[in-house]
Amino acid sequence: MATPLTGLQHRDVGGVAVMAASGGGAVSQIDPSSSNKSSKKQSSPIHIFLYFHKAIRSELDALHRSAIYFATNSHVEIEPLLKRYHFLRSIYKHHCNAEDEVIFPALDIRVKNVARTYSLEHEGESVIFDQLFTLLDSDMQNKESFRRELASCTGALLTSISQHMSKEEEQVIPLLVEKFSFEEQASLVWQFLCSISVNMMAEFLPWLSASVSSDERQEMRSCLCRVIPEEKLLQQIIFTWMDGASVFKKRKKIEDEVTYQCSPVSEGNCPCSSSRTRKRESFLRSSDTPLDRPIDEILHWHKAIKKELVDIAEAARRIQSSGDFSDLSAFNKRLHFIAEVCIFHSIAEDKVIFPAVDAELSFAQEHAEEESEFGKFRFLIENIENDGANSSSSEFCSKLCSHADHIMTIIDNHFKNEELQVLPLARKHFSPKKQRELLYQSLCVMPLRLIECVLPWLVGSLTEEEAKSFLHNMHMAAPASDSALVTLFSGWACKGRPQETCLSSSATGCCPAKAFLEENDGSGTSFCPCNPPTKRPNSNPRKESNGFTTPGSLTVQVKQSCCVPGLGMNSNKLVAGSIKSLRSSSFGPSAPSLSSSLFNWETGISLIDEGTGRPIDTIFKFHKAIRKDLEFLDVESGKLNESGESFLHQFNGRFRLLWGLYRAHSNAEDDIVFPALESKETLHNVSHSYTLDHKQEEKLFEDISTSLFELCELHDKSKFDSSNCNDALRNYSELATKVQGMCKSIRVTLDQHILREELELWPLFDRHFSVEEQDKLVGRIIGTTGAEVLQSMLPWVTSVLTQEEQNTMMDTWKQATKNTMFTEWLNEWWEGSSSSEASPSESDKDISQGSDSHEALDPNDYTFKPGWKDIFRMNQNELESEIRKVSRDPTLDPRRKAYLIQNLMTSRWIAAQQKLPQGDMSDGEGLHGCSPSFRDAEKQVFGCEHYKRNCKLRAACCQKLFTCRFCHDNVSDHTMDRKATTEMMCMNCLKVQPVGPVCSTPSCNGLSMAKYYCSYCKFFDDERTVYHCPFCNLCRLGTGLGIDFFHCMTCNYCLGIKLVDHKCREKGLETNCPICCDFLFTSSAAVRALPCGHFMHSACFQAYACTHYICPICSKSMGDMSVYFGMLDALMGSEVLPEEYRNRSQDILCNDCGKKGSAPFHWLYHKCGSCGSYNTRVIKVDSIADCSS
Repeated sequence: MATPLTGLQHRDVGGVAVMAASGGGAVSQIDPSSSNKSSKKQSSPIHIFLYFHKAIRSELDALHRSAIYFATNSHVEIEPLLKRYHFLRSIYKHHCNAEDEVIFPALDIRVKNVARTYSLEHEGESVIFDQLFTLLDSDMQNKESFRRELASCTGALLTSISQHMSKEEEQVIPLLVEKFSFEEQASLVWQFLCSISVNMMAEFLPWLSASVSSDERQEMRSCLCRVIPEEKLLQQIIFTWMDGASVFKKRKKIEDEVTYQCSPVSEGNCPCSSSRTRKRESFLRSSDTPLDRPIDEILHWHKAIKKELVDIAEAARRIQSSGDFSDLSAFNKRLHFIAEVCIFHSIAEDKVIFPAVDAELSFAQEHAEEESEFGKFRFLIENIENDGANSSSSEFCSKLCSHADHIMTIIDNHFKNEELQVLPLARKHFSPKKQRELLYQSLCVMPLRLIECVLPWLVGSLTEEEAKSFLHNMHMAAPASDSALVTLFSGWACKGRPQETCLSSSATGCCPAKAFLEENDGSGTSFCPCNPPTKRPNSNPRKESNGFTTPGSLTVQVKQSCCVPGLGMNSNKLVAGSIKSLRSSSFGPSAPSLSSSLFNWETGISLIDEGTGRPIDTIFKFHKAIRKDLEFLDVESGKLNESGESFLHQFNGRFRLLWGLYRAHSNAEDDIVFPALESKETLHNVSHSYTLDHKQEEKLFEDISTSLFELCELHDKSKFDSSNCNDALRNYSELATKVQGMCKSIRVTLDQHILREELELWPLFDRHFSVEEQDKLVGRIIGTTGAEVLQSMLPWVTSVLTQEEQNTMMDTWKQATKNTMFTEWLNEWWEGSSSSEASPSESDKDISQGSDSHEALDPNDYTFKPGWKDIFRMNQNELESEIRKVSRDPTLDPRRKAYLIQNLMTSRWIAAQQKLPQGDMSDGEGLHGCSPSFRDAEKQVFGCEHYKRNCKLRAACCQKLFTCRFCHDNVSDHTMDRKATTEMMCMNCLKVQPVGPVCSTPSCNGLSMAKYYCSYCKFFDDERTVYHCPFCNLCRLGTGLGIDFFHCMTCNYCLGIKLVDHKCREKGLETNCPICCDFLFTSSAAVRALPCGHFMHSACFQAYACTHYICPICSKSMGDMSVYFGMLDALMGSEVLPEEYRNRSQDILCNDCGKKGSAPFHWLYHKCGSCGSYNTRVIKVDSIADCSS
């Protein structure tokens, strides 16, 4: 047994790098237990997300409990659960979409490499929802397993979303609080709310308000007051939604009894001067046919969309003709706007119009095709922008025009089909009132931020009569609780008209904005809404240099309009723009996304390419094995309810194998892979989320382990206690259902975690790490993996790989461990595994055969290797010839070569010993050393002066019994090959038997030979903590690799875990100690590393350092000598040289820095002018020279 390296001062490193200042500063996690928690909530608007998360958790917990109850009670119906599933999906999807559209792009501007991971998690959660609803829509509902599967899927959803929100609270929210000012946080929250569809806000806010306590509700209202712009109309809308329909302000009971006065705009009557009653009656008397067919307003949408697309196609042709790409960014914004309009228009049709007209009617394929084409168009534009000067080619221009024309053709055909199939049915089957309601509901599918842009854009494309009809139908359809909302819509719509007339007044007989303001103005002052109100800085549309308006303000500049506020979002610079697919709001399972990438902030990130053969791919090969075992746990956990004891123990064992190997894998990522990623400046923060994943997954594994233990106890209890059999079976069934859900959860969680790693982290190694760096990472990971773990890990991984993948992985491992004994250990292990599976050999098998096979270093090498019998028949010349062959063999390791030559030179004596007649020695009689030996004779403790153990080893070379190899070598003229040992003698019963960890004699009753036994080294130790290093292929003192030691693949030695940053010297330990000349690699004494990279025994260092301070090999200083050199400075300063030596100098070479220089003449001490060291040597003496250098 050898001792690993523990000496040398070190720098303690480890863990994941913290985030730095602009994308990398240290960030403190919010401490819920801190004394100023409430003040933080009040001062940080972003903390409103904590209330959102609490409400979602509460809904998930309740739904999971209901699903468990449904699974364990066959009489419960599923219909109430279905409604809750649909509601939760809708709420959470809109929450995620708003985060992806507003919060994450803003965060990515301030802190890189954080937001993408959470957006990927949203995608994964969407997949879980899809799987859940696929189960609900399947024909399995009548099957017995459906209920338990539904409960387990619900548990997986609960786990995934809860972990996601916990990570956001630990990483994202503290970053938002730190990196954004109060005003910016308020703006982000307001944009978040305005990015949720109107109809969902009407459900979301009341549900949110009901999910928190009264105190939290009051705090949330206070927070919203700081978030919502100081506009009464906007606040009225939000708080009406929050309070529900019971507390909104009602309109005047008798509207026609009140008239509204206004100030004149100019000479003559004001457009708003008439009473609301007369206006409304006059308009209704003049109503014509379009009011009887409100559904025809869909044609207005079609007309406006087609007109916008025609303008975009014309703009594309202008770009082609001019070759000017300078305005391409504005063109892209305009395209993005019309894409949003088209997609939300199709969502409204899919969710509102078509289900009402005909449940079987669907244009989902056309809608998906349109979204896909818009995504391709935008992707083309982004490519042109990224190519810069090279983008002015004719190919790009032609593609731009053809895409624009193609989208126009697709949408034109789609609209024609809808007008022929849908509108006639709607006109025929629905009353005008129902038609208006459908149109209003379709409008409310959009979020407020889009409606603010869409309404003036749409009304601006209509005639005055069409615009009045549109506003009239909107007012007629809106419920009374939406009075403030429809007032806002009317005001925004009026901004699309250049005239100085309030269209709402003409359409409804009154100005709703004026009515609202007069009702809510405490001063009672009446003013005309047609007069220009005080302009808000963010409410005016902005023009770009090319004449295109931004997507937030595609309107005509107005001189006078209704006094309704804007949302104040158009000029906000915090958000990069809408990124994610809008169709995700419609929850179409097969709808494509708006862009081709999963989340296109980093369009360069690609999917996995398993054929590249990168060294780091070895790490991700484990993902295949993890997925396979996760699938096993998920599927087999469904059988726990009806399984027997053997199946339960088999399942428990498979689970613990997966847990142990996953822990080794995640520890390697946390300790080695992730810090390596974080060390790259451009990758700060990229791995922090995955470290949090590992902590949460470890907790989930612990929970499953606890539940499996309880399940085993219940199973055992039910066998012996028949009195409470029914209760025990019910408890067992409930716990088995719980375990099944937890196994489903761990599978879903780890599947999504692995997928995100492969999507986000895997491509980073190609871009930021060379092959050599990847090899070094793989070496470090393997170097922290112990032999026992490797024995379980290698078959586990290779079982799911193809033969080619196995060969590639092993080649990578061998390349990373080329300086070590890993291949030797691997061959010994495979040979041992195969021999253990084969039939046992006979006890009297010739020992020389085992020795011969041991001599073969490579099982595939069929060259002649002489055995003991062959050696005995050789003459001296033949023997010398074999020795020369071994000496010239370049494939042999130097240590192995020296061992073979030594044994060949002493082979005649060894062979002679082998031929001595042997009797039956199974009982130890007649053998040398067959009596027991003691480490402590008084206490009768077996062993020797070197080790405490209960057995003796039978040396394969001389067939004598010795307690250890040191005892053998001390009295023999040859060394003992302990790995060739096949037999031992128990010192309790004195029986010779095959070597093993316990005595096989019945009288000893399974007596252990030692606490530690190594089957490779045939090593026993009953006192110390020992581990076998597969890379040294030796047993060493310590707890194990990855715990307190690691194996450096360059140095080829086990070093203390704190010595990760050390100076590597290739195979630095495969040498003799410069003091005592013992071989360091196999030495059992402690070894010390010097700063220069050389090594010596610690005891030798202590003795040598008493009289020397330089390395005996390279002459560099062995430590920090600044104090000693300071003393020499004082000595030199006080010493006066004789006159004839004062002007002389000497040329010196510094042993520490390696630089040459000059120093004043002295008999002993010469200081280096570069580093100040006195560790120098004289290379030339000048008679008289200037030593100023």
